Amino acid sequence: MSNITVAILAPNGYADALGKKGTTSDITFYNLKKGEATVTFIEPTRYPEKLSSLFYTISLADRVVLVVEEINATFGETVLMLQCAGKANGHIIFKNYLSLDQIAPLIKGTVLEHYEVIENDTLGLREKLLEIAVKLTTHQKAKESGGNGTVPIDHHFNVKGVGIVVLGSVAHGTIKKHDSLKVLPTTKIAQVRSLQKHDDDADIAFAGDRIGLALKNIESEDLDRGYVLTSDPSMKCSMSITGKAQLVKYWPAPLKEDMVLYVGHWMQFLPSRLTKVSVSGDWRMPDLTLTLDKELVYPPDAHVVLHYLEGGKLRVVGSLIIS
Repeated sequence: MSNITVAILAPNGYADALGKKGTTSDITFYNLKKGEATVTFIEPTRYPEKLSSLFYTISLADRVVLVVEEINATFGETVLMLQCAGKANGHIIFKNYLSLDQIAPLIKGTVLEHYEVIENDTLGLREKLLEIAVKLTTHQKAKESGGNGTVPIDHHFNVKGVGIVVLGSVAHGTIKKHDSLKVLPTTKIAQVRSLQKHDDDADIAFAGDRIGLALKNIESEDLDRGYVLTSDPSMKCSMSITGKAQLVKYWPAPLKEDMVLYVGHWMQFLPSRLTKVSVSGDWRMPDLTLTLDKELVYPPDAHVVLHYLEGGKLRVVGSLIIS
């Protein structure tokens, strides 16, 4: 079974016609399955009220479907988030007589410049995405995704008769039934009691798979959204990060020390204070040091998105590669 995860950036409920509704919170999941191919759709249910809702949706996605109904601040913010997150695979659907010519100046030089323009046909979209998923055979994914596995947690709960269940998508590597996994940033170790993919029992999951894990040796109070299950020894936890930033072209002025920025990585959206800013040349490419309230979990050379929630209409600051 192969899976792709698709961000549906459209009016809430657009994905109702694409798949069966699943877990709902500030993000809503929909599931589509045909034979060995599955597609997971995600909508940012609480966006634009909560910027984190948009970030989580985009962060989890392999591909993007952007429905453009109006050229407004929300559209602009979505473009900036997609660019900062580096989401290069996507499709654009126009409504209300809008066209590519009208948004071309706004997406020039961004990842959206290469998105495919498609018709507003939900049946055709379902078939198109299933076809893409079919090409990701288990054999291919096993070949590409061997090694230690990592799963950022997006939801967790108690299930009567089963115990603690976590939901997430495999970020890299493989996850197997009976694996012992670190629960970062804690010191806990949890064992995988059972594994499911789209409600079917499985023995192994690969990068990109949407999974549910029943765990033992862990309690619900030991978990939180954004925690990471992993067997990868290279994963890091830190309350201070340093790296080279790239600010969005619309950002009006150099960043200042003591600003509070939110750091987005996987299912983490954490407040931080800017403790050092070094500029050598272009002020839109500063070296930054940020101190966080909680430990950030990340792999080497991680790419994070920076947000400024007091920024009014401009809340996406840029991206940073942790050094």
